Parts: sequence; C-alpha cells; structure tokens
Amino acid sequence: MTTTSDLARATKHSHAGSAAGQSMTRLLRPHLRSFAAVVILQAIGALTGLAPLLAVVELGRALLSPGPIDHAHVWTVVIAGAAGLFVRLLFTAASSGIGHVLDSRVQLTLRRQLAASLGRVPIGWFSRRRTGELAKVVGEDVSAVHPFIAHAPGELVAAFVVPLVSLIYLFTVDWRLTLITLIPVVLAIALVPLLMLPARTREQEAYDAAMGRIASSVVEFVQGISVVKAFGGGERAHRTFLTAADDFVSIFSRWVRGMSVVAAGMQLALSPPFVLLVVLTGGTALITSGGLAPADLLPFLLLGLGLTAPVAALGHGFDDLQAAGRAVGRIKDVLAVRPLPEPAHPRPPRGHRVELRDVRFAYDAGHEVLRGIDLVLEPGTVTAVVGPSGSGKSTLVQLLPRFFDPSHGSVLLGGVDLREIGGRELHRQVSFVFQDVRLLRVSVADNIALAVPRAGRDDVIRAARLAGIHDRILQLPHGYDTVLGEEAKLSGGEAQRISIARALLADAPVLVLDEATSFADPQTEQAVRRALAMLGGDRTIVVIAHRLETVADADTVVVLEDGAIVERGRPADLLTRSGRFAAFWRSHQSDEIKTHGGVLRGDEPR
Repeated sequence: MTTTSDLARATKHSHAGSAAGQSMTRLLRPHLRSFAAVVILQAIGALTGLAPLLAVVELGRALLSPGPIDHAHVWTVVIAGAAGLFVRLLFTAASSGIGHVLDSRVQLTLRRQLAASLGRVPIGWFSRRRTGELAKVVGEDVSAVHPFIAHAPGELVAAFVVPLVSLIYLFTVDWRLTLITLIPVVLAIALVPLLMLPARTREQEAYDAAMGRIASSVVEFVQGISVVKAFGGGERAHRTFLTAADDFVSIFSRWVRGMSVVAAGMQLALSPPFVLLVVLTGGTALITSGGLAPADLLPFLLLGLGLTAPVAALGHGFDDLQAAGRAVGRIKDVLAVRPLPEPAHPRPPRGHRVELRDVRFAYDAGHEVLRGIDLVLEPGTVTAVVGPSGSGKSTLVQLLPRFFDPSHGSVLLGGVDLREIGGRELHRQVSFVFQDVRLLRVSVADNIALAVPRAGRDDVIRAARLAGIHDRILQLPHGYDTVLGEEAKLSGGEAQRISIARALLADAPVLVLDEATSFADPQTEQAVRRALAMLGGDRTIVVIAHRLETVADADTVVVLEDGAIVERGRPADLLTRSGRFAAFWRSHQSDEIKTHGGVLRGDEPR
C-alpha cells in the first residue's frame, strides 16, 4: 500500500532528483560498469518477476475458458511462472550484492577524498565551522549515499519497468478497460501540483535546516557537558537542544498540515479498495454489454493493483535520491574548499624575522577583523599580544603559521612572503600551540613527537621536562608508552603541557602560543616560562597572554583593540604612559590580588 505522499514526493522531487543524478553520475563515473550491472540485473529481475502474475492470469483464463483443458499448456504456464520466480530471485540477489559492494567502494572513496581534502584546507577554516556540521558530512552524509546505490536502482527500475510491461499486456487484452484501470493513477497525479507549491519547497528547506541545528546542538551539548554542569549551566545547555527539537517539531508539523488533506486524497485514489472498485465497475459494465469476456477481467484485477504498488517504491526511491542529492551537495561543498595555494617556485626564508605589512583580514565581507597591522617581531625576542576579547589577537597570531592568508598586505618570514614559502618548510619554521588542545589516541611519546615522528626517546623526555609534565607522565600506567584516552586521561592543564612539549620538541625558530597556559596552574606556567627562557636564544616567540607574569617577561607588548594596534613597547615604558596597557595591568593586577589574596611578586614589569 502506498504511503500518504509517495507519488507526490516522487513528482515533487523530480527536479532535485535530476540535480542529484548529475552529481551521482560524476561520483559514479569510475564505477559505471558495476552500476550498469546493478541496473541491468535488476531490470531483468523485475521483468521476470511478472512471470508468476502472468502465469496466474493465463491459468485462470485457461481454466475458465469453455471447452476441454489443455493440460500441456497449463503445465507450460506453471513451469514458466516458477522459472520466472527463480530467475527473479537469482538476478535481484546478484543486483543487490553488486550494489552493496559498489556502495562500500563509493563510500570508501568519498571518505578518503574528504580526509585528503580536510587535510589540505586552511586550518583557520575549521574555526568557522561547527563540529556537528563536519561530523554530519563525514558520517551521515556519506552514509546517505547508500540507499541510492544499493537500493534505489532496484526500486526505480521496478517502478518504471513493471507498470510499463503490465500496461502493454493489458492493452493487448482490452484497451478500454486498461484506460479505466488508469483512472486512479490519473486522479492521484492530478493532485500533485497542489503539493509542489513554493510554500512546500520552503518548508522542506526549513526541515533540513532544523535537522542540522539538532545535530549541532547534540554535539555541542555532549562535548561541553562537563563544563556547563560544573558551572550550573546544564539546564541552559539542555534547553538549547530542546529549543532545536521543538523548532523541528513545529516545522515538521506545519509541513504535514500543509499537505495532509491532498496526500490523503492521493492515498485514497491509489488504495487497493478504490482500484478494485474502479476495475470491477468498469469490467462489469463491459461484461454486461458483451464487450468483454468474464475471464478477461482477471488480469486487470491482478495487474491493476500492480500499477499502483510500484508507486510507493517510486516515492521512496525519489526520497532517497533527493536525500542523497542534498548529502552529495554538502560533501561537494567541503571538497570544493580551496587549499591555500602552494607556490610554483618556493623560496626559503632568510632567517626568522617576522614582519606584518599593512595587514588586513576579514572572515566575512564588510567586517574587517584586522585593520592595517604593521608589526615587526625580531629574533631573540618575546612579544606579548594583549587586548580585550574580540580584538583580533587570535586572528593575528594565526596568520603567522599561515592558517589564513591576509585579505590585504603581507606577512613575511625572513624577508619572504609566507605565500612564497612551501608548506612543509613553513611548518618547520613556525610552531603553534593552541589554547584548545587535542590529543591523539596514541601513546604519550607519540603525542609529543607528533611533529618529529623520528625523535628519540631522550629528546621526547627532554621536551617533557621543559614543559613540566615529565613527572606526571611517569605516574601513568606505562609511562611514556601509555595510550591516552584508553589507559589514562589527562586534565586540561596536563594536556596543554603535552602540547607545549610537542612544540618545544619541534624546535621551530618561530614559536606561537595562543593562550597556551590558560589552563595551567602557576607552577606549570613558571616551568613553561623557564623553558621559554632557556630555549629563547634567537627564537621569535609570540604569546597571547592575560597573566601578568607572562606579560612582564615579554620584551615587547602589543595592545590590540578593534583589530588595530593602539599601543606597543616595553612593558615598563607602556606603564608610564597610563594608556590602554596601564589600564589592562591595573585591572588584571586587581583580579590576581583578589584571587591569590595578596600582592604578587614582580607586580611591576622589568
């Protein structure tokens, strides 16, 4: 039996199906032979599947016809029907098997392409995307291709082939009753335009958007549950998910109400009782008038229902095709993200002096995050970048390892524009420590040696000591061989120290720390400061800092506000100006006095 809107969905989504088909054709081009085999085998299976029905029809006509029964003909019909059933099972099983193998290959290819593409896109691109959205693309959207490849071919082939062959056969029996039998289908199709109004399309788009919001809210709720519960925000976080769910229910209910009456009429027109009523009424009229033999009514009763039964599969097939088309569209959007261009003729930097010349940057057109930044970072110095939230600090330091390219101006390393330095060379020159640390599910040693896979154990231990995490590692079940996430878990501060050890082991001449000690305790931060002092030498170090000790140790302080540099200079010199930095210093000094209950040592910068 058809659902309330199977035929409607089939016709309503035909345009989307066409677009999806174009995307799928490009996707399946390397696998066209296998896909063609799936379709051909399914077509043969669908055709031979009519043999049992036709055998029943012929048996009925043979047994009901006046005169002696032709036993040879009866047995021939029975054998043909049984053979058709066997062939159908054989060919549909082969089609399904090949389809599922093909589906596995396509999904593997897609996930490999996504992994390769995500490995090339600018790192900064990820900061503008929700984790739930990307997880949906790599997981659910790739899986959404499965019905189209493994199931939709059979459903769509059956939906077209079976009714077509049935109609041809019925026309050979009686063309008048064939037209009468088509009345339910014509009535259902006549109602389709009412379900293709622009309002219905907008509701479908709103439905997809609401589903995306639910996925994102679930991921964010689960990932941040420990934080929100610790600060009593569990109810608020849960409310965000409930709001997304309620929004989805409201949109879905509105969509159902808009089409329920018409869809119910379509279901009534395509229902078996109504089809039988139409066929019996027309057949009775023709039989009583002498225009149709009673035995000839049998094929219309059997195959007439078969004309509407595939419509359900047709509707579901187009649903799958539409869903696959939307999924492939989102996958293509990710694959279409352009990686930062690599120079045709890379130039090595001459030293590690960093210079920003009239740098401007905007994530979105019309709103610049950085406005005309001119800054020089000399080797052997530590530069602290301070400023209120949203002033552009993280964006500024993310330009140094080329997570983004500036919208205007240039960033130079050793006198060479970053866009002219090869990616591998740049990674060797600039090391970056994030505020939000992600550790891999591998050993502690492998996590530290991520940037230098061939590093010896002594070098790994030395970096861990400098980062103040060595003693904690020794307390783990298997020391440096402990697999993080399975055999042990680290706190936020400990994970950050692993990240700092990773950067120290990389031994890059330019080191960027984006609030890398934000989760660290005072003892750990002191250890990190000592490590930076020991490793300083001629390194160029840039630190986004909020703590006074870190700022006091800096050679230069850069104060950002609204994307522009408003002050720069030595900490002591800036304090005498009573400007923005002095206000920052007094505010944070007051906060730390309240936190620690007394005046900190070194509360005046050197």
